[in-house]
Amino acid sequence: MNQVGPRNGSAGDTGDTSAEAGPAPDVRPRTAGAKVPPQQGAADADRERTRGAAGNRVEAGPGSGTPQGAAAHSDPARGEHTHSETPIPQPRAARGRPQAGAAGGPAPSTQPAAPRPVVQRSSVRGQILDALRVALVGGELAPGEVYSAPVLGERFGVSATPVREAMQQLAVEGAVEVVPNRGFRVVERGARELAELAEIRVLLEVPVMQRLARSVPAERWVELRPLAKATARAAATGCRATYVESDRAFHRAVLALSGNEQLVRIADDLHRRAQWPSATGPASRRRAALTANAAEHTELLEALINKDLATTQSLVRDHFTGA
Repeated sequence: MNQVGPRNGSAGDTGDTSAEAGPAPDVRPRTAGAKVPPQQGAADADRERTRGAAGNRVEAGPGSGTPQGAAAHSDPARGEHTHSETPIPQPRAARGRPQAGAAGGPAPSTQPAAPRPVVQRSSVRGQILDALRVALVGGELAPGEVYSAPVLGERFGVSATPVREAMQQLAVEGAVEVVPNRGFRVVERGARELAELAEIRVLLEVPVMQRLARSVPAERWVELRPLAKATARAAATGCRATYVESDRAFHRAVLALSGNEQLVRIADDLHRRAQWPSATGPASRRRAALTANAAEHTELLEALINKDLATTQSLVRDHFTGA
């Protein structure tokens, strides 16, 4: 009988203990009652990888070329499943920059990221609101007519949203009213409504003007003469929309000397309501009417400078009645 030597890879060559004599391994299938150890979920796997990356990270310090705390900010917050969220797009100036990430990657840029652009919707709404007010005062938006936000948006070259927001503000001011599923109707102001507004302005402002005539020094009234001259120049143009702005600026400056901000705000709102075109009269004042109204500002200042209370009261009443 020939002797057979040990084969390559046997226990004699490799020292593998599995070839030694011993009990054979149990290869029978597990019974149904055997317990299966708990499996690691996706969230646990992410957490383990995060902890492992944190353990291998080198702490940044002075002279290392990496800002301190950059590594900490690159880790997702513990307990937050950020792997399934949609990433927020970066501003254009920040795109393409190296990001702080895994060990051995490029060092993050020390330049601050460009601020996110802020869309100032309020500025668009304000511009549309001013344009609509000019159109109302000038008669371009006729009393009784209904206007839709999309149509006005095409006129101003904007979407319907800022127009709708501006028209809602005009509805609060009483210039228009909401028509469901159609748009906004320009309010028709009759003689009675204008007379009621004038009466309220007289009751509110005449006592204040008399008090200011007694207490405000003449030099302060002289400072308002440029505003009175500005109303005269605006009246000379014959443009009602231009005049009403300078007219309200003069009255705001006069009442501002009282130091009562709420009074100035309420009186200015009443003044604006009284300036909307009425259905019974022309859409705009004639140049002569505007010139006469502006001249009353100069007369009022002279009465206030001379502390003439009777003339002041009479001028204010007549001025509001003809406003």
